[in-house]
Amino acid sequence: MRRFLLLYATQRGQAKAIAEEICEQAVAHGFSADLHCISESDKYDLKTETAPLVVVVSTTGTGDPPDTARKFVKEIHSKTLPVDFFAHLRYGLLGLGDSEYTYFCNGGKVIDKRLQELGARHFYDTGHADDCVGLELVVEPWIAGLWAALTEHFRSSSGQEEISRALPRASQASLRTDPMKPELLHLESQVELLKIDDSGRKDSEVLRQNAVNSGQPSALIEDFEASLTHSVPPLSQASLNIPALPPDYLQVHLQESLGQEKSQASVTSVDPIFQVPISKAVQLTTNDAIKTTLLVELDISKTDFSYQPGDAFSVICPNSDSEVQNLLERLQLADKREYRVLLKIKADTKKKGASLPKHVPEGCSLQFIFTWCLEIRTIPKKAFLRALVDYTSNSAEKRRLQELCSKQGAADYSRFVRDACACLLDLLLAFPSCQPPLSLLLEHLPKLQPRPYSCASSSLFHPGKLHFVFNIVEFLSNTTTVVLRKGVCTGWLATLVDSFLQPNTHVSCEDSGKALAPKISISPRTTNSFHLPNDPSAPIVMVGPGTGIAPFIGFLQHREKLQEQHPDGNFGAMWLFFGCRHKDRDYLFREELRHFLKQGILTHLKVCFSRNAPVGQEEMPAKYVQDNIQLHGKQVARILLHENGYIYVCGDAKNMAKDVNDALVEIISREVGVEKLEAMKTLATLKEEKRYLQDIWS
Repeated sequence: MRRFLLLYATQRGQAKAIAEEICEQAVAHGFSADLHCISESDKYDLKTETAPLVVVVSTTGTGDPPDTARKFVKEIHSKTLPVDFFAHLRYGLLGLGDSEYTYFCNGGKVIDKRLQELGARHFYDTGHADDCVGLELVVEPWIAGLWAALTEHFRSSSGQEEISRALPRASQASLRTDPMKPELLHLESQVELLKIDDSGRKDSEVLRQNAVNSGQPSALIEDFEASLTHSVPPLSQASLNIPALPPDYLQVHLQESLGQEKSQASVTSVDPIFQVPISKAVQLTTNDAIKTTLLVELDISKTDFSYQPGDAFSVICPNSDSEVQNLLERLQLADKREYRVLLKIKADTKKKGASLPKHVPEGCSLQFIFTWCLEIRTIPKKAFLRALVDYTSNSAEKRRLQELCSKQGAADYSRFVRDACACLLDLLLAFPSCQPPLSLLLEHLPKLQPRPYSCASSSLFHPGKLHFVFNIVEFLSNTTTVVLRKGVCTGWLATLVDSFLQPNTHVSCEDSGKALAPKISISPRTTNSFHLPNDPSAPIVMVGPGTGIAPFIGFLQHREKLQEQHPDGNFGAMWLFFGCRHKDRDYLFREELRHFLKQGILTHLKVCFSRNAPVGQEEMPAKYVQDNIQLHGKQVARILLHENGYIYVCGDAKNMAKDVNDALVEIISREVGVEKLEAMKTLATLKEEKRYLQDIWS
């Protein structure tokens, strides 16, 4: 069997799931995939690898390779490697990312670029999948085209001329050495499928079913609108191509618990975990503000946790008690919540390289695993829906789940599952005849991820303390019934501090001397470059609307202490562009900013309010931060282009960060008198020089 090496670099499990899907499909196409996490460097050696390489790489943060790829990326960037180090290597790479971020698919791009620099060549063009619109839009055709590209690679490298002579003339071009494009390969891969014997057909089920499963005349069906549980023609009457059933691989045994329950320290983490008490919590917004913003102070004085302004850290949080309870009840496992979960790999599993999920600690209770280990709010992937089909007894429900995971039902999946943020509980409530076993959930639910927050303080200003700021996330889930949900972490933190929350008039007040300060677990995040310049004389521009102001409060506190310590020092100008909705409801850190301005720490403060109407004949003021940046474009351009200054942007990736970037392109274009493309190149250079830095989230 023709072998290829398949590596994945994953942060939240998506790249791993896609690599496993490639591995499963490989067998049906006459290939054998040697599957490994990119961090398992003892199990493969690219220096001596002769087989083709396929890599699936996700992106984390604002454009970093995932934690599992840190070591690999560092090693391939060694300056001692010769330019032909990977000249023998032929590879195809699939990058995963989110176009809401500036550095889209950068995890994959970094590895792709470096492999090329070291002499490796593509046998298949790189794919860039966008989580903003749905990874599957690129992933599925990329995988479909992979098999023909691998076939061509093996044909051309084996030099079997008799095969090439037997091929139609149009196919002779496939012996070329340039990489094949996924869109050209899709047709060829279909031809490859025809060559596989009948035993392979079960891996690509083609269902020919009608909407009459429900026993309703089609005229009646058309009277209704489509919903999560209900389709309309043409989908309801279409023949469906549904994905192959993912092989099951876990055997679960529930054992009555005798010993003591494990603590949340059992949660798996790459980084060290610190348990720290909450020493203060302040509501920064008024009660009539659209969003509620809290500042939380942690006491880190008894730990060796250290940070500098601009750093981020992770909070290890649990799922909502009520959601866990509802899920266990729906699964008919509520009476077994204290039972210990024991896992084994099924002896007869067809899953290649099956391993126990690392994020499920051994011997913990069902309650603990669902509370601290599994992302129960995750949007179920099509492979999960496909697996649920086989545990659904009602024929109409079964058909609808088949539609949602099918190629033909892609638009409905996006609308009713992906865009609606439907979770497993929503699906189980919507499809009451679906009764999946616990093993299936443990196979498909990913690890509950720690949530990242920016440090909003300086340890010089607040020794032994760490501040962070967040909005309590609230949203309506409207799958079957309308439910108000809170963010997994922000909702939990808000409940935790509710009993000692101070109003926003007390931001500067001391600890309230509580007897019982609740503790939370935090872990440091990998170092980033979102830090003050090493040269304090360099001018800086800070852009942070809403809670995006958090790291800049740390910057300003830090600078105040540095200026106290070095009264004769040369300190550069500090500009802050801040924005919020209402001047009197959500103007975060108003008094602190006035103080920094008065002390001369902050040299320019430009604030805009998006929902405040102008009074009387007043001229319409700047509405958003990008408008204010445009108004002061001459000064911003001078700082960045002539004074070797820095610009920092923190906050929402979806709108604000893009709009600020567009504003900067316009400013440079206008002030320098160049085309926009040239202005974009200038900005790209600033990013390369680490003088245009972003800490953004979606």
